[in-house]
Amino acid sequence: MPTALEKMVNILNHERSLGAQDRAVVGGLAAFVATWQTEAREQARRPEQQVLIDEIVDTLTAYDKLDDESDRIVKINHLLDRATNRAPASKAYRQRLEYWRGQMKPQRDSARGREARGRSREQGDRRQSQPRKSGGQRRGYAYDSATYDEDFTRGPQGDRLDIPPMPRLERPPRQPRETLPVDEQLALLEELDAPSIEIKGIGKKFSELLEELGIRSVRDLLYSLPRRHLDYTRLLPIVKLEANDTATVIASITRAEVRSRGRGRDDLVLVVSDGTDRMTVRFFGGRFLARRLQRGKRVLLSGKVTYFRDMKQMANPEYEELDVANLRAIGLVPVYRMTQGLRPRMFRRTMKQLTEEWSGKIPDPLPPALLERAELADLGWALRQAHFPDGFDHLQHAETRLIFDELLTLQLALLGNRREWQSAPATPLPVDENSLEQFIAEVFPFKLTAAQRRALAEIGGDLAGEIPMNRLLQGDVGSGKTAVAIVALARAWLARKQAALMAPTGILAEQHYRSLCECFDRAGLDEKPVIALLTGAQTAAERESIYRGLADGSIDLVVGTHALLQAGLDFQDLALAIIDEQQRFGVEQRAALRGKGANPHLLVMTATPFPRTLALTAYADLDLTLLDEKPPARQEVLTTIIDPVARERLNGFVTSQLEAGRQAFFVHPLVEESDTLETADATSAFERLRQVFFRFRVCLLHGRMSAAEKEEVMTAFAAGDYDVMVTTTVAEVGVDVPNASVMVIDGANRFGLAQLHQFRGRVGRGAQESRCFLIPDNSAAIDIDRIRQAQAEPEILESLSPAERRLAAMESTNDGFALAELDMAIRGAGELLGLRQSGLSLLQSVKAVSPELVELSRREARALHDEDPLLRESPLLAGLVARASANKADVS
Repeated sequence: MPTALEKMVNILNHERSLGAQDRAVVGGLAAFVATWQTEAREQARRPEQQVLIDEIVDTLTAYDKLDDESDRIVKINHLLDRATNRAPASKAYRQRLEYWRGQMKPQRDSARGREARGRSREQGDRRQSQPRKSGGQRRGYAYDSATYDEDFTRGPQGDRLDIPPMPRLERPPRQPRETLPVDEQLALLEELDAPSIEIKGIGKKFSELLEELGIRSVRDLLYSLPRRHLDYTRLLPIVKLEANDTATVIASITRAEVRSRGRGRDDLVLVVSDGTDRMTVRFFGGRFLARRLQRGKRVLLSGKVTYFRDMKQMANPEYEELDVANLRAIGLVPVYRMTQGLRPRMFRRTMKQLTEEWSGKIPDPLPPALLERAELADLGWALRQAHFPDGFDHLQHAETRLIFDELLTLQLALLGNRREWQSAPATPLPVDENSLEQFIAEVFPFKLTAAQRRALAEIGGDLAGEIPMNRLLQGDVGSGKTAVAIVALARAWLARKQAALMAPTGILAEQHYRSLCECFDRAGLDEKPVIALLTGAQTAAERESIYRGLADGSIDLVVGTHALLQAGLDFQDLALAIIDEQQRFGVEQRAALRGKGANPHLLVMTATPFPRTLALTAYADLDLTLLDEKPPARQEVLTTIIDPVARERLNGFVTSQLEAGRQAFFVHPLVEESDTLETADATSAFERLRQVFFRFRVCLLHGRMSAAEKEEVMTAFAAGDYDVMVTTTVAEVGVDVPNASVMVIDGANRFGLAQLHQFRGRVGRGAQESRCFLIPDNSAAIDIDRIRQAQAEPEILESLSPAERRLAAMESTNDGFALAELDMAIRGAGELLGLRQSGLSLLQSVKAVSPELVELSRREARALHDEDPLLRESPLLAGLVARASANKADVS
């Protein structure tokens, strides 16, 4: 038979489901509680229970006098939270404890009482043995003894809702391996390639939804790691939330309405309460959620807290209907990528079944000695803990092992590519060094930096030998990579061999072509090379003429775009291939250019700085050369964060620059207005800025335009036919406009540091002073005053949000390499790597990559490759490496 308290919880739940109309019991709750309290007090065994009964009686006696349904919902939710020990008693009710301690008589020493006291003592001993949390650490409901009645820990069905502390794990456990024959282990690995529909519980519809997420096989599903884990042991009451907190709360919906923003864009706006305070929740474009998120429903919400009109708010938080089973059984609940039609609980059940099945039988490809040496977890244990961890330590060890596997196989694949690439000899390009020095002196009106000289020496050493060069030239914006490339092309010409330079856009190819022609015109050579430009914008007749010249050797140097990769284009004697902005080209495109010659030397260049340890991993098959200094004449760009309300003043400054004959960029995160994101879009800005700068010529450039349209706009802007360019990320590279002096980045908090730095690099290329302005979103919780304070007091830098730290870094330095190191510290190396260009990649989804782990994987990969280049002694690992190669993890 249910206890009085259990009856009350059932009635309160029923009342809430009826919309707080006081119809849960005949005669109303006030009449019911008058008789209910007699039974409840007879069953109460502790003073804390009598205090709870007092609170229920006082609240429900006045319940029918509440006219506002929202207030009633708040009261009901608070009583439910009190009854299940998820909310504290107020100070007024805690003061009644002494009264009830004096009124209640000692209970007889029944077996049931002894058992209950034994449990209570065990709980007390366990709590006392736990280390006390520091006063500065925010604590969750289950462990805050100053907030909660710790003796009253059972829910309406007697289920415990407090969760034991997470276990600590310094070193992952080692399990003895089952020594299966290699062919059986390989057969098990082949089972991972089975289609997802063969998994028990996954039908046709489920598998189709998984395919929308790129999940097609058992392996894909097993390695689809959670985006994050909700910590059900660290829930916070709304009243304790502060601005910029990323928090998880349990609350009830007291109000739900759809609000129109115009243009058919409707938001779902909720008011939720947990009995301690209220909060607004807004889902942009969330009208479709209105049927699921209705008043009275209890939900779990996780997101960033901001303030809107003096009220706490979450925008587009992750949400789930409350599942008390998770509160009882799990401390960390995985949150996976979803698509419409998938249900989180159903997905979690599938993943639980799958990880339990495979964690005990999946073969581990890494040698036990390596795992011991590197203190890495077993693969099966890591897979299980990555999805359903016993604690944060377990999760960290699991992620470390899985990321190490991907880093290791990636590097082994790249080292294999390097071995294959260098197995055939290249054509040496020896030249008279005096002639080359004379070329440099005549061509460049400036003195080369020490970094450029070092780069030329390393490249020259490669080109003089028969081992094909495979080198990455990494330099910050304005570090002089083009000058190094021109000297390398001159070396090929002086050796009377053909060379090609490929750029990602037509305008960049034209810039390189003009620079190359001007340099050879200035050089005092008795004979000059024949230089050609090849782009998709040329006529068929022009392209055919260039094809013939390259095939018969009459064209010595060619600069082009993807047109260089066309079938039917052949070189007579291609000895050097240079790829600029190599990250803009796919693996197959780079290989296609390399295949145009008989194993030519290869130089790839990038202006995207990243930390050295990551460079040595992402480009394990390439030798690395850094241009870590800039020419003395290069202008520093002054960067300033400005408040969105200061746009008028900014427009006045831009106007003064335009009147002085300068040009300006306005960059935006989106092409068009979004239903889900409140941020700037280029299309709307173009219409607005045409009105603002009506005396000047304004153009629009974005990624949805055709290639021909983009080239036309970029070329016209570079030629000075437009004064203002309104654009998106398409202007990140390939636009060299020395006359541009202003860069305005709207919605700057939406971009990563590397992108922000690349945008800033579009200005400051001429002799005039240049400025970059960063404007955060109107909806972003960016405290500009606090950013400035952090710049003066570095000790508070850690208290800034990631977006604020990025903006602060942009204001404080123009050093791309310093920004790359900071970017890795802020958001982890996983996103910086972004290595695989197809398939699923742990490196793109997990932020646990550290420089130490990168270095460890590099060291172990080198050792394995040196001892056993073909991995004959490690067939399972060889299979993973082959898979990595098939997935185009190659970056050369």
